[in-house]
Amino acid sequence: MPKVLVSDKLSPTAVQVFKDNNVDVDYLPDVGKDKEKLLEIIGQYDGLAIRSATKVTQKIIDAASNLKVVGRAGIGVDNVDIPAATAKGIIVMNTPFGNSITTAEHAISLMLALARQIPEADASTRASKWEKSRFMGVEVTNKIFGLIGCGNIGSIAADRAQGLRMKVIAFDPFLTPERALELGVEKVELDGLLARADFISLHTPLIDATRNILNAEAFEKMKDGMRIINCARGGLIDEAALADALKSGKVKGAALDVFESEPAKDNPLFELPNVICTPHLGASTSEAQENVAVLVAEQLSAYLNDGEITNALNFPSISAEEAPRLTPFVKLAEILGSFAGQLTQTGITGVKIEYEGDVAQMNVKPMSAAALTGLLRPLLGEVNMVSAPALARERGIVVEVTTREQQGAYENYIRITIQSETQERSVAGTIFADGEPRLIQVKGINMDAALSQDMLYITNEDKPGFIGRLGTLLGDLQINIANFNLGRMAEGEGAIALLNIDSEMRSEQLAKVAKLEGVTQATSLRF
Repeated sequence: MPKVLVSDKLSPTAVQVFKDNNVDVDYLPDVGKDKEKLLEIIGQYDGLAIRSATKVTQKIIDAASNLKVVGRAGIGVDNVDIPAATAKGIIVMNTPFGNSITTAEHAISLMLALARQIPEADASTRASKWEKSRFMGVEVTNKIFGLIGCGNIGSIAADRAQGLRMKVIAFDPFLTPERALELGVEKVELDGLLARADFISLHTPLIDATRNILNAEAFEKMKDGMRIINCARGGLIDEAALADALKSGKVKGAALDVFESEPAKDNPLFELPNVICTPHLGASTSEAQENVAVLVAEQLSAYLNDGEITNALNFPSISAEEAPRLTPFVKLAEILGSFAGQLTQTGITGVKIEYEGDVAQMNVKPMSAAALTGLLRPLLGEVNMVSAPALARERGIVVEVTTREQQGAYENYIRITIQSETQERSVAGTIFADGEPRLIQVKGINMDAALSQDMLYITNEDKPGFIGRLGTLLGDLQINIANFNLGRMAEGEGAIALLNIDSEMRSEQLAKVAKLEGVTQATSLRF
């Protein structure tokens, strides 16, 4: 009988789920805070169920001689050393969709509190003041509610705002026009949202593209007297710039559940009267806590009893029998998706994944999930092979999978075609006899390119002298070229240069490449 340790507080219902599934469970909700005790006993267990208090460090993982799976009741896994767990073959799961309603409701609650200045009015009244004229609020009816991010939580917030008779607009590169129509929201660009919104609510992951998405420049583009709500991630807002905007009156008020540094202490925003602060309460309702606790118990039980993998962050849904043959193609599919994702700047409407030859006879579901993971991760950040298909569906991305017998020269062939709002882009690859993935076609142009951690993708005019100018510039920038791959549609037409380089290219270096004579696009890729 498998044995699980629950080291943080989980509901009695979740503990009963383990028992009902013939899993031996020890409920020790305080041991997660006792590192030495956890270190002493962790070797006894096949599974570990946690919240945020337990820190699953390299040291704990090294001592976990029998541990097969860690389940986090909730979405954040910052307290788990995932690379260390992966290296030891320990699957890490979370429950990403168990608290969506709760977080969306908290955002709406904060919006209403901002509109009527409820916290400050409460404090004033409790201090025996009767400052009725001081707390003049605004109605939310007919106001414009701007969403930055319209995925699972954002779409729920949109629905609730529409119930309050608000006009909802949304900026989300992955939101298709069809999905926007289904939700009843108007899809806009970021600048358009900043200029029009009376309230802005953030519901996007924190990645490089979204860090400080609301900065001093963004605040300047907003209408005077607007209000901001953030229940997503600290770091999406430049807090110093927000403080300036609040002091100047550009921003009438802000309600923050998350902060750049948490736990937040002595934050300058605390001193401002027009700021509402809560201590990361987005998921803190009894219903949400019950949901994620039960979900994690069900997931761990299913894995330990049947080998079923759900919401895994570090392992695909592949059986032990399939793994040796399938794993190289899963890797190839994710790389092809990542290649396309890093080059796509506009909303994706469709994805076509084609399998040809021997690979078409395999289990293509994990490969397709891997392709979507690679595609979505550059813009969504926290994406895994289980959540990627659901995230694609949420955003109205149509995924088409085709399998067929060998038709060309390659025994195995995978091609991914991305349809965006402005263009179509395809990339294809294969696995050679050495087991390594190779790129064999980009945008219909044939080439044979090995893959490396850092690469430089360039589209250019096919004219004499370009290769020399590019090589000289990269030399001047101290960028070493490992391999140089070329392809073109026809003589004198568009061409592609795909370079394997030995170091990550900095933004200022890339800008110089982009300005080089003959270059039409230059993108730094990292795998």
